Amino acid sequence: MDRHRTARRLVLTAPAALGAFVLTVLPASATSTPAQIATSKTNGVAYLKSLQAADGSYAGAGLSHEWAFSAFAATGTAVVDVAPGGDTTKNARTVYRNLLSTPGWPSAAPVVTDYERAVLNAYAAGIDPARVSASRNLIAHVYGYWQSAEPGYFGPSANFNGTVFAALALGGARTQAGGARVPAALTTSLVTRIRANQHVDGGWTFAKAEGDPTALAKPSDIDMTGAALAALCVSGVPTTDTDVVQAKNFLKSKLVNGSGAFNSLYGVNSSSNGWAVAGLNACGINPQTGDFLTALGKTPIDFLIANQYNPGGGFKYQPSDTTPSAYSSIDALRAVAGGGFTSAPPVPVTPGAPRWVAQPSFTAGTGTRLALSVDDGAGNLKVCSVSFTPTGATATLGEVLDAAGAGATPAGCVTGVVPASGGGAVTSVNGKANSGSNTWKVGVDGSASAGADRSRVINVGDTVALRWGA
Repeated sequence: MDRHRTARRLVLTAPAALGAFVLTVLPASATSTPAQIATSKTNGVAYLKSLQAADGSYAGAGLSHEWAFSAFAATGTAVVDVAPGGDTTKNARTVYRNLLSTPGWPSAAPVVTDYERAVLNAYAAGIDPARVSASRNLIAHVYGYWQSAEPGYFGPSANFNGTVFAALALGGARTQAGGARVPAALTTSLVTRIRANQHVDGGWTFAKAEGDPTALAKPSDIDMTGAALAALCVSGVPTTDTDVVQAKNFLKSKLVNGSGAFNSLYGVNSSSNGWAVAGLNACGINPQTGDFLTALGKTPIDFLIANQYNPGGGFKYQPSDTTPSAYSSIDALRAVAGGGFTSAPPVPVTPGAPRWVAQPSFTAGTGTRLALSVDDGAGNLKVCSVSFTPTGATATLGEVLDAAGAGATPAGCVTGVVPASGGGAVTSVNGKANSGSNTWKVGVDGSASAGADRSRVINVGDTVALRWGA
């Protein structure tokens, strides 16, 4: 997403969206055995632990290794259990949560991928990304980059990877109970844009190609194909889908027979391989068998493990390198462990440490954000981040809608509500009134929709979805 090597990269159901595709029981034709994969994971985890700073951080003050959290989760290592010298007061999860809660984070001029990266890694660390703190709701921050003029894109559409990682974040970072967090209409809009940017060869690049035959005819890159493939699958697109099959075939066409590597635009390397395998993992496609076992008996997993230092655990970026790369090690370990671009957090082994941490309620007088979508049932979906200052531990739907009218990003999410004050059933939003059985309904965090009432209780971090229909 911010493309680790700066100059080179940054209705629907899918079990793969709920967690990593685990490579533990493999057919005889797979060349890397479960024992070899287990050793690779153990040594890789040890290396990633060595990247932790003395204060417990993986990000901030020049460090940018928080993608390690998605790799840790894929291996079954809880981020809260990662602490320098065993000092649990400096565990990586607590330090990261504190960083995310800092008013100045991520920068004075943030971009959408800053928040998407944080969503994916906070989730893997066991931090509810919508409830980081009283003032920080990462899901709402992502919603704020919705492109009203080009619905379905997040951030400037020219930088297509912002939309891919929006799908990965909003589809992959599920609720604590494992349910879909965002409404189907939003997911569908994302999937539509990802499909429209698929190149003729079956893959994708980080740049927008939709509507441009010349761009669509350009060669795809391995990295973004892996990410976009994962984005489709965590959004619920099945592996039998034509676009998923075309993407899989593109990756297959880039396999190097003698090593199992993918022949990337940037040359054979572990990071590109890691992103491609993460895409396959997210779709439940085994990268060790079938289409990804070469005629010479090599697989992408073989290539990654062949480029790992053991027992040191780090992975080379390219086979000719003589030292490990932190970023490549993260990418490669996540792939070898069977992970996509995020995984649900494992249960910690640290005594007393919960699997999840989350802000429990609003703090009166502390400004925050809420994620809101408004679906009029006619294809006019509006998505926004609502700036909101609660007056108590909970709020009401009426207060949120009033705040949306006064301070939403992007603007225009809510232009009018009837009734405009008090309690009672919402009978009209943005000029569209209830009509017979078609009425305004509301769901929260993916819950079933019920009649929208201004007195409906809204809690900290709730993802609010209004829709008109039967």
